Amino acid sequence: MASGKINVSVENIFPLIKKFLYSDHEIFLRELVSNATDATLKLKHLTSIGEAKVEYGNPIIEVKIDKEGKKLHIIDQGLGMTADEVEKYINQVAFSGAEEFLEKYKDSAKDSGVIGHFGLGFYSAFMVAEKVEIITKSYKDEPAAHWTCDGSPEFSLVPHDKTERGSEIILHIAEDSLEFLEEFKIRELLTKYNKFMPVPIKFGTKQEALPKPEDAGDNYKTEYQEVDNIINNPNPAWTKQPVDLSDEDYKKFYHELYPMQFEEPLFNIHLNVDYPFNLTGILYFPKMSSDLQLQKDKIQLYQNQVYVTDNVEGIVPEFLGMLKGVIDSPDIPLNVSRSYLQADGNVKKISNYITRKVADKLKSLFNENREDFEKKWNDIKIVLEYGMLSEPKFYEKAGDFVLYPTTDDKYFTLSELKENLKDNQTDKNGKLVVLYASNKDAQHSYIDIAKEKGYQVLLLDSPIVSHLIQKLEADNENLTFARVDADHIDKLIQKDDVQISKLSEDEQTNLKSVLEAIVPKANYTVQLEPMDSNAAPFMITQPEFMRRMKEMSASGGGGMFGMGNFPDMYNLVVNSNSNLATTILQTEDKSAQELLVKQALDLAKISQGLLKGEELTAFVKRSFETLK
Repeated sequence: MASGKINVSVENIFPLIKKFLYSDHEIFLRELVSNATDATLKLKHLTSIGEAKVEYGNPIIEVKIDKEGKKLHIIDQGLGMTADEVEKYINQVAFSGAEEFLEKYKDSAKDSGVIGHFGLGFYSAFMVAEKVEIITKSYKDEPAAHWTCDGSPEFSLVPHDKTERGSEIILHIAEDSLEFLEEFKIRELLTKYNKFMPVPIKFGTKQEALPKPEDAGDNYKTEYQEVDNIINNPNPAWTKQPVDLSDEDYKKFYHELYPMQFEEPLFNIHLNVDYPFNLTGILYFPKMSSDLQLQKDKIQLYQNQVYVTDNVEGIVPEFLGMLKGVIDSPDIPLNVSRSYLQADGNVKKISNYITRKVADKLKSLFNENREDFEKKWNDIKIVLEYGMLSEPKFYEKAGDFVLYPTTDDKYFTLSELKENLKDNQTDKNGKLVVLYASNKDAQHSYIDIAKEKGYQVLLLDSPIVSHLIQKLEADNENLTFARVDADHIDKLIQKDDVQISKLSEDEQTNLKSVLEAIVPKANYTVQLEPMDSNAAPFMITQPEFMRRMKEMSASGGGGMFGMGNFPDMYNLVVNSNSNLATTILQTEDKSAQELLVKQALDLAKISQGLLKGEELTAFVKRSFETLK
């Protein structure tokens, strides 16, 4: 048996770093600015506890382009390094100075905002640079140092005459990465990754108007001065306490996050927790479209104010992925590139916390101003309904605020709805029947029939409503949902006054035979029903189960329920007490009889939006012929 240490060859590390360390080369700037931020925040902490006997001042980080010299400079005024520290932190690959700092000062530095973990961020510079220099002067009273490396294992470390505290990283940009010498590219990357870094970042200068002197005349020309162009906001809204922010502050920050978003958010939820994990953030409910997919990837994930990704899968519950906003947590585990989440128990706890926090906020909004909540319902319902289906913990709380609107613009919670229906909307088994429409215009005639009989009809028109009502029925055994056109209303709801058919049994048999000979058997089942004589003579319904399964299959539930494509099957309900039924039965001319049935069937199809194409053309032509 043998034992020993694996020898890592430095010659092999640099090509690996250059090619594989980060999936995207542009990350180098985020890493180097993050390092500069760490150096600044470490100094801030050391001065605050009296260990660094220097003036902290108002340090900034500066990024400069030298296009002619093909160089990119990242300059900070942080704690800097001695020559010995350069040897320790730079020449030993993957030795993290940030991690050592946090360990040494773990009791006092836990809130210092220091970012680094793996000690590899600096080496991302070699993905775009053929040579890298570090010129650094420690806050300690020691000489400055100048480190140079051309991407090989060879380096030089010599004294330097730098007198100001801090570090300057100089990247000699490689020929295949010259895009990083373009001002628009660097500005784009700083805006993307470092927009909310906790230390001001200067990139170039800008013109700022000087105040007009009091004694200036009418011909005074505005004078301008060059000032530092600070491109980030070091104190974004999510780092502040909710009590210190107004509604206007939240809206302003929303537009700072999404400058091209012109609509105002409906409301926001401020996340702020420090136990058992640290997490802050602000989530916004924007106005929703019915397209679930297009809404995703709008939440930005930060770690100590450094942008990481907008793919927050795993951290934010899936149904909230349609919201917008920011999540920031140093406790979210990331790999060395800070780009992808690793499986971790903390992530599930964070996800559960966010779910609970959102549910509590929604309940609060509902209780505080129900009228306003109802006005916003149509813009948020898709998220909440999706949450009820996908998150059990959210479903448990949803009964307190999820609404079920009627076609008359009334809103009920589920418990209120049950109470409202209990007296007159039950089926033959005693279950409460919830009538609903999915399209107010397309099902208008059916809604009218139900309302004339005094029934409530809900308007449930989201694309996932079939899945939702399936779940509600499973959890409420005394409740059944039926779309208002699922069957004739008198069959859906138990009534004391049962209609008697005016036709004898033989006449009903004959009428059904006539109808079945003309109506296409492949798509329609003929049913005779005795109704009021003034009710529609022909009516098309679709069995609730078949229609619901078809809808669930179409909205992505086919695989879940093991269903394939459902055929279009309908019931043709004929009012046996109508004058038309009697006329059809008594018409002896077969062609005239067929014309009556086809015309009545097509009229019923029109009311369901089923008459299209060739059939619609034939109906119009036949109607004009009849008018002649």
